[in-house]
Amino acid sequence: MQKKEFGLGDIVEMKKPHPCGTNAWKIIRMGADIRMKCTGCEHSVLLPRSRFEKRLKRILVSAAQERAERE
Repeated sequence: MQKKEFGLGDIVEMKKPHPCGTNAWKIIRMGADIRMKCTGCEHSVLLPRSRFEKRLKRILVSAAQERAERE
């Protein structure tokens, strides 16, 4: 399986939707743990990196790509 590359500020889709109905999350902190914020209700969740990588489905919007397009 190919390792998914993600970074700070990326908007990602997880395998299971949030109870508010939204399935898009913004990465707001990276380290040994990943903190992400629901784009629907602004709820914040902290997951260990290993659990985050297992539950990550795909990257919807890459923050690095957006920055490159603006410049």
